[in-house]
Amino acid sequence: MSIPRFERTPLHLAALISGRGRALENLVQRSEAGTLNAKVVLVLAPSTRTPGLQVAEKRGIPIRIVTVGDYGGASPEEQVARFSEAVFSACQAAQVDLLVTAGFVGRLKVPEAFAYRVISTHPALTPAFSDLHLFGLQVYEAVVAYGVKITGCTVHFVDDHPHLGPVIFQQPVEVREHDTVTSLEARVFALECDLLPEAINLLAANRLTISGRRVKVLPPA
Repeated sequence: MSIPRFERTPLHLAALISGRGRALENLVQRSEAGTLNAKVVLVLAPSTRTPGLQVAEKRGIPIRIVTVGDYGGASPEEQVARFSEAVFSACQAAQVDLLVTAGFVGRLKVPEAFAYRVISTHPALTPAFSDLHLFGLQVYEAVVAYGVKITGCTVHFVDDHPHLGPVIFQQPVEVREHDTVTSLEARVFALECDLLPEAINLLAANRLTISGRRVKVLPPA
């Protein structure tokens, strides 16, 4: 299976969020500044109390709430499947080209129709610190506790594992002797703010190909 060829620009993005919406804010600002060849047309969140929804509300971006708790009584795998079905149904209805999981905490089951049309970031150099249950600040806590000297940011396609899809970009960040979770997170997030838009722009320009798990950046046309 190959990366789909996108026929329109700017790309229409959906953002799936769980937290403060900082990554979403970054994408919206870059879109407004003309440095991101995409615009956010839909924001999805698991709760009406998700703080990052304020970013969408301020700009009039449509919001869809999809709650895992709606599927009580189902097995964990079935909950993920039903939640994912609701997410991607909303994306299809909004004619979304690309889904970005921007700080989303949880799992998705990506349907074939959205293969290589879902991307995310992970605040470590995968496969390091990519346990299925590690998200957000938990990753930084694990990095600091382990005592590694290098960590970084990964931008990747999303498959059924939230952190281990094919890698688009990775860049290292030094873990300094006196780093705290807060100081390390600030430097990694700053890097994410550059790498994620760069990956989206490459997709919009149809400059990414994949062979097996190897993602290659094509030269400009």
